[in-house]
Amino acid sequence: MTRIILHHDGFILQSDMDRGDGTVKYVLSGEGAGTLFVIDENNGDLHATRRLDREEKAFYTLRATVVNKRTGYKLEPETEFIVKLHDINDNEPQFSQEVYTGSVPERSDIGTSVIQVTATDADDSMYGNSAKLVYSISQGHPYFSVDPNTGVIRTALGPGDMDREQREHYQVVIEAKDMAGQRGGLTGTTVVNITLTDVNDNPPRFTQSIYQFSVKESARSGTSVGRIQATDKDIGKNAEMFFTIVSGDGMEMFDISTDRDTQEGVITPLDYEKKPSYTVEIQVQNTQVDARFLSAGSKDMATVRIIVEDVDEPPLFDKASYLMEVKEDAAVGAAVGSVSASDPDGIHSPLKYSIDRRTDMDRLFNVHPGNGSVFLLRSLDREETAWHNISVIATEFSKSSPSLHAT
Repeated sequence: MTRIILHHDGFILQSDMDRGDGTVKYVLSGEGAGTLFVIDENNGDLHATRRLDREEKAFYTLRATVVNKRTGYKLEPETEFIVKLHDINDNEPQFSQEVYTGSVPERSDIGTSVIQVTATDADDSMYGNSAKLVYSISQGHPYFSVDPNTGVIRTALGPGDMDREQREHYQVVIEAKDMAGQRGGLTGTTVVNITLTDVNDNPPRFTQSIYQFSVKESARSGTSVGRIQATDKDIGKNAEMFFTIVSGDGMEMFDISTDRDTQEGVITPLDYEKKPSYTVEIQVQNTQVDARFLSAGSKDMATVRIIVEDVDEPPLFDKASYLMEVKEDAAVGAAVGSVSASDPDGIHSPLKYSIDRRTDMDRLFNVHPGNGSVFLLRSLDREETAWHNISVIATEFSKSSPSLHAT
């Protein structure tokens, strides 16, 4: 029978058939025999040829036998034995990622979970503490903490201290130490990049409290009168806003909408009266609100004054057309009828009437320049022409704004 005896430098195989007279030879076979493990054939001294790594292979199965040196015959059956490698702490913890990326909403409560990091240790978890890991944070105080057992990173400050508008990005360094965190343990590290995501904790604010615009009185409904601007420290959907006219004498005369590309308020006329100016109070607020941050300051107000500029409009006749009758034997200078126009600007400018001679090439008619009375310049012949269509022009004395009208 062959026995295995442990000594300070390895193992010795000792057979009952070995009487110490040099007649027996020890033979080794199995995993690593002759390469990783060698045996002294004379005395059974067994040792490894190089340093063995348990993480590569934890045990080896070998077989040993004793034969007669002279004849080569086996002196006893083979003995099988297993060489098991005991673990030492020679591997540092390794994280599953070199860099992690996490995010958490700004203003989160203390202890809100951000992300979990995970490390492993190649040493034997069943033997000692070589693979027992403890997590700690070496960079990222006082904003974040890490659970020493699970590797879960959490916020360490309250809502008032985690404000995206003050600071958005953080870099945290996490350590994993084996030997249950005790002195002499090996350490692995990883980087965690954490971003605070936006919540709607800021209301929009007008860039100025008073605006003034002007619009021509002839402007059509829907024409842009002016744009007002508000800013919001938040981003994305949380920065979207809408404007409302809440009071003022122009409340029914003007409208306001939001340009979705620029988030500006666009003021447009509806149908205003003849008035030199209007004042409206405009309110701005977010389209989406977070109930946690609603307060009296969640809206902002601005005053807008709109000046209506006068446009010199041409005179307008009181009828679209006139129908006049005259006898063919009427004398030259006889009145045919009269036309009347007025100044729509309401300033009662004096008007001058005249015939558009392109419509009266034979100069049969004329009009009194002051009162619009139409009279004959020449005799008429009904059998020659029964109908005459002429146009009368009304012009303001002070301005050249003609208006043509068929009569």
